[in-house]
Amino acid sequence: MTVTDQPSPRLAALLPSASVEISSRGHQLAELRDNFAAGTDVTITFLPGDNYRHNVETAAALRRAGYNPVPHVAAREMASREALDDFLARARGEAGVSRVVLIAGDVAAAKGPFKSTWDVCSSGLLEARGVAYVSLAGHPEGHPYLELPEALNGLKAWRDWGQRTGVRIDIVSQFCFESAPILQWIGALDRAGIDLPVIIGLAGPATPATLTKFALRCGIGNSMRALRAQIGRFGRLLTDTGPDDVVRGLWSAPATATASITGFHLFPFGGLRKAGAWLRENHHDPLRSAERVVVSHAGLQNP
Repeated sequence: MTVTDQPSPRLAALLPSASVEISSRGHQLAELRDNFAAGTDVTITFLPGDNYRHNVETAAALRRAGYNPVPHVAAREMASREALDDFLARARGEAGVSRVVLIAGDVAAAKGPFKSTWDVCSSGLLEARGVAYVSLAGHPEGHPYLELPEALNGLKAWRDWGQRTGVRIDIVSQFCFESAPILQWIGALDRAGIDLPVIIGLAGPATPATLTKFALRCGIGNSMRALRAQIGRFGRLLTDTGPDDVVRGLWSAPATATASITGFHLFPFGGLRKAGAWLRENHHDPLRSAERVVVSHAGLQNP
């Protein structure tokens, strides 16, 4: 694959509207208001043991503050069909939710009848409760329990369901520490004929220790070497590292390799303040900004 040194204007235009994630606990609203503009899509995690009614309260608070709430729906956390129906009905009625992120959930055994995201799809409740957009998780470095052919077949089924029902389907990728796995994964989607929009997940600025902790928890694989390389490159002078290298690689890739990318999503592992600052500093020209970071740290190491 040949690359170009010119940044992608199309991708650069998508970065300012990146979505961001907050905890289901709802205690980050003040920090969110200080660092992200109203109108931002804000996803709400669904942690093991969460009460969905509290998640709806967080979604409603986001809506009142001018944000677009996008709750996670964890299939295995739903104790019954009635609970899922109530969750979706309340989210729609109390918070104006039209988009959800559908995940299986971080528990091994289902608490009710939904063992997978496809079980939720098959229930008919998503379209019945007016969900217009469903985001699914994508795993550029591999799914912990699914081989790539099986994962691709699942996405094909979702694509076909979306075409039948009129519900828009997109894929939000897990974060990586380099662009190569993302580009290879998008290539696999293209070859399989999966023409779904892709939103690229980016790990917001955080210390290497924090990023390593989340990477191990989320099953990040080979791109961990890129994080270790950054630690080695900058040594102890590196307090935080952001997704600059990932963005740089995407910006430099051929347009055909990134054509399916329709947005970005920030995982604020180092906090919303750092994530918001990174976004403001980088949205004009991330490629040039990434070069400034390298030069800055090189200058510190070699006075």
